[in-house]
Amino acid sequence: TVVENAIAPALIDALKAALTRLERELDAKPAQNGFEGHKTVRIYNLLAYGAPFTEVPVHERVLPIVEEILDPGCLISSLSSIAIDPGEVRQPIHADDMVIPLAKPHIPIVCNSMWALTDFTEANGATRLVPGSHLKDNPVLGGTYDSVPAEMPQGSVLIWDGALWHGGGANQTDQRRTGVAMNYCAGFIRQQENQQLGLQPALVKTFSPRLQELVGYGDRKS
Repeated sequence: TVVENAIAPALIDALKAALTRLERELDAKPAQNGFEGHKTVRIYNLLAYGAPFTEVPVHERVLPIVEEILDPGCLISSLSSIAIDPGEVRQPIHADDMVIPLAKPHIPIVCNSMWALTDFTEANGATRLVPGSHLKDNPVLGGTYDSVPAEMPQGSVLIWDGALWHGGGANQTDQRRTGVAMNYCAGFIRQQENQQLGLQPALVKTFSPRLQELVGYGDRKS
């Protein structure tokens, strides 16, 4: 689903400014591989940099939906930015739970979201989805599949079951497409980013109680 007008303009501006600063300070460059892209800049483990990224996992327009899909005991799997620059080609279609050896279909164990910090259009690389594919087995990487673009205006958030086949689109414009990938998993699933190793305890102490739970500092039973 797409939740439009989910992100306040002030938060959009703060996130974009922070990402611009981090890209410069970290000298972030494309990974130069077929999956992460040759013209796509990604910055990982964003929670380690504090505000304004701490507002993303607990957002009131997104987290309740994720909790309905998974449960309130869900965890943050990863928080990263994905900036698709002009000339990038389509990312291979994949499912975000492919590495988990469970027969499909199964109950939702991963729930991911893409925050649109710019407009997402078919031309600039909007995330491409294969409808109904969460009920199928995993796709073959490099395979060709019919997909539709998840077009949405700036400030929207796309939310999907991690079993759904998808991939970043090709950017055929002269402008960057910028998104933040806020990914969650069920509490019994291993996180993509180990939050307790990736975050300094002193930083976690400054988090809200709910955010502390989401990174794994809690005893929630359900």
